Amino acid sequence: MTNVEKRAMQDSKVYKSRQVFPTDTNHLGTLFGGTMMANIDEIAAICAMKHANNTVVTASTDSVDFLKPIKNGDIMTYIAMVSYAGSSSMEICVQIMIEDIHNNKQELAALSFLTFVALDEDGKPTKVPDIYPETEAEKWFHETAEVRVKRRKERRKESKKTLQFISDLKRKQ
Repeated sequence: MTNVEKRAMQDSKVYKSRQVFPTDTNHLGTLFGGTMMANIDEIAAICAMKHANNTVVTASTDSVDFLKPIKNGDIMTYIAMVSYAGSSSMEICVQIMIEDIHNNKQELAALSFLTFVALDEDGKPTKVPDIYPETEAEKWFHETAEVRVKRRKERRKESKKTLQFISDLKRKQ
C-alpha cells in the first residue's frame, strides 16, 4: 500500500491505442463486442493497480455502452481513469475513442464503468488512496460517481436476492 492518502485522477490514467483489423470484426465489419470488453477489463485493471499500488480483482463490469460502430481500419484508443475511490474499491471509467486521422478528430464510440477491489498479500481487501479531480471532465466524472455507486449497490442487492432464490429452488428439487 502506498503512503499517499489522496491522488490526482491523472496519476493513474492509462492509454492504449490499436487499429481494428478484419480478424477483430464480426460479419457486419464492426468490432466484436467481446474483444472490446476484454480490452476494457485489461486496461481498467492496469489503471486500478497503478492507483492502488496493489493487486486488484474485477468486482463488476457495471456497464458497457456501445455508442458508435467501430469499423475495420478504425484507430481506437482506450482511456482508463479512476473516477471514484472507496475504502478498498475503485470505480474505473474507460472511454473508447475512435480517431479520424484525416480530419484530426476523435469521437466517443463506447463508455464503460467497472469496479475493482484492491487486495493485500493475503488476498484480503486493502485500503486504496482517495482521488481528487483537476480538469472539468474529471470533476464531472467524480461528481456523478455517487449516483453510479448507489445504483451499483442496489444492483448487487438484487443479484444476491437472485442467487438466494436459485439456491432455495435447487434445495427444493
